[in-house]
Amino acid sequence: MGAAIISFRRGCPRLQANRSNAIKTAAKKSKTDLSETTKNTVIEIARLMADTKCTNVRVLDLRGVSPMCDYFILGTGTSGRQMKSVADEVAEFASEHGLRSFGQSTSGENWIAIDLVDAIIHLFSHDARMFYDLDNLWGDADDVDWKR
Repeated sequence: MGAAIISFRRGCPRLQANRSNAIKTAAKKSKTDLSETTKNTVIEIARLMADTKCTNVRVLDLRGVSPMCDYFILGTGTSGRQMKSVADEVAEFASEHGLRSFGQSTSGENWIAIDLVDAIIHLFSHDARMFYDLDNLWGDADDVDWKR
């Protein structure tokens, strides 16, 4: 399953070029404004995931912990179909709020990752979430309170 993420990250040169350009553009914006806007959008994405029947939704603040992105949003889906539906809704929501999806990687019906540059969304089946255990792998990251 992990190979899908590696090939997703290294795969298409066009996606990598687009991602690099987006990172450079984002770096030019005010860090405070960008950070607060991203955080608010990430919170809304977590709420959307919970509203669409994802369980155990967590938002991890990776700023200062990882140079890869600022946030991880983790959620457990009920089925492959439900996870795909949530992924589509999240990508549409992010696009409407200025965060373009730079790719989506699917590992069967177990794991869907959506790269939004500043945030990466991980949708897991229950078994995949336990197997990959990103919750503990990124245990140094702070939880973001997203619940209403």
